[in-house]
Amino acid sequence: MMTVSRRVLAGLFVFSAVAMAQTRLVEGKADSPVRVIIYEDLQCPDCADFRAMLDQKLLPKYGARVAFEHRDFPLPKHKWARQAAIAGRFFQQQGPALAIQWRQETMREQAKITAESFPAHFAGFAKRNGIDTAKAEAALNDPALVALVQRDYDDGVARGIAHTPTALVNGAPFIETFTYEEISAGIEAAMKESRVQ
Repeated sequence: MMTVSRRVLAGLFVFSAVAMAQTRLVEGKADSPVRVIIYEDLQCPDCADFRAMLDQKLLPKYGARVAFEHRDFPLPKHKWARQAAIAGRFFQQQGPALAIQWRQETMREQAKITAESFPAHFAGFAKRNGIDTAKAEAALNDPALVALVQRDYDDGVARGIAHTPTALVNGAPFIETFTYEEISAGIEAAMKESRVQ
């Protein structure tokens, strides 16, 4: 009896850990019918510009009514983008707020980060947030986290994504260098169509 209970609990723990790792990172109103799916690369300068737009304009205006869902799309030309995406998945396991903070800080500091300095940036962020750096560094080689990033990338390729950022507002694409006015108009149209006030 005791062995069966332990197996059931162990199975539930593994299921919960996998489910948590696969949960999408969403800012704003997670259950909104209006979804902005953002394919982004943490090393991409245009993505950093979009992150600033998201923080300064889009979330304050639409965060209570719209879901902004992050997807990893590390471009092969960027030397540390894939590692940064995997790190983001690790921090998401610690909590969604930490994962958002990682994205914000990494994009804000991206001009200072190189392939050589990325490990120090990553370890410094972990340490500042009370996370064992050895555990964090080991996570960069975690096959489950690597697979989650690859799943997002493959999903993006299947959708025809080639540039970052690409934001899909209820499926309508906004690619690379769109303005606040353009994406805002797309969000407003999606809200009207979905009857979100």
